[in-house]
Amino acid sequence: MAKSVPSGRPNHLLRNLNSKIASIPMILIAVVIFLGGTLWTVVYSFTNSRLLPRFNFVGLDQYERLWASSRWMISIQNLAVYGILSLIFSLVIGFVLAALMDQKIRFENTFRTIFLYPFALSFIVTGLVWQWVLNPEFGIQGIVRSLGWESFAFDPLYNPDIVIYGILIAALWQGTGLVMCLMLAGLRGIDEDIWKAARVDGIPMWRTYIFVVIPMMRPVFITTLVLIASGIVKVYDLVVAQTSGGPGNASEVPAKYVYDYMFQAQNLGQGFAASTMMLLTIAIIIIPWAYLEFGGRKRG
Repeated sequence: MAKSVPSGRPNHLLRNLNSKIASIPMILIAVVIFLGGTLWTVVYSFTNSRLLPRFNFVGLDQYERLWASSRWMISIQNLAVYGILSLIFSLVIGFVLAALMDQKIRFENTFRTIFLYPFALSFIVTGLVWQWVLNPEFGIQGIVRSLGWESFAFDPLYNPDIVIYGILIAALWQGTGLVMCLMLAGLRGIDEDIWKAARVDGIPMWRTYIFVVIPMMRPVFITTLVLIASGIVKVYDLVVAQTSGGPGNASEVPAKYVYDYMFQAQNLGQGFAASTMMLLTIAIIIIPWAYLEFGGRKRG
């Protein structure tokens, strides 16, 4: 004889009903606006839409024009240089600062606030500040020359060969503090017994960090990498505030390419194609992260 289910047991679908009802607007917004807008953009990237969207299918013409454009190729090269260096320097500088903070130094809260403060500023403000700092007349170059070094030259924002490095400096100044805080939180989660065991065994501190601590901080590193990488792909404000893509197109980035073609050149099809390529880049970043965080964990 089968056991009867107790009548007082709540239905599984009715559990946390208030929370489920409250989340409906968020789900609708995510599905309709985000997912719907994404599909709409991808579909119309295969059309020859100009000022207004029109469903005139042209196949891969927009993508062929995109990858044949020297401006787009410059933006991809800039993004690659900016992205690789930003990932490396953000992680290294952020981890080193976090390791120093983890030594229980005096005025730790003050230093942590100072390093994190730039992250509270918008990219526009950061770009304008560093545009002044790197100005050859009023910034670092002007100050050093006023001290007697007349031959000193440091004007990356006016040199097309190194302008992307000037933008990188501003980005590191703003974002490294957040990386430091994430790394510091990870370091504070390391069991103190591990440090004691390493000291008892006579293991140098640098070896403990490299071979013990950093592998244990894998989730923190993965999350930090995703945050940095997603910010790299969509970088726009900083470039506009510092150089507006100049000199010429030397500091062009994909996000600015999309904006210019969609709202200035009135070529929606080309802008949709470029934004679809950016979406593909973000997917390449997010999917491995999701697999490492959830797929591997479930399998384990």
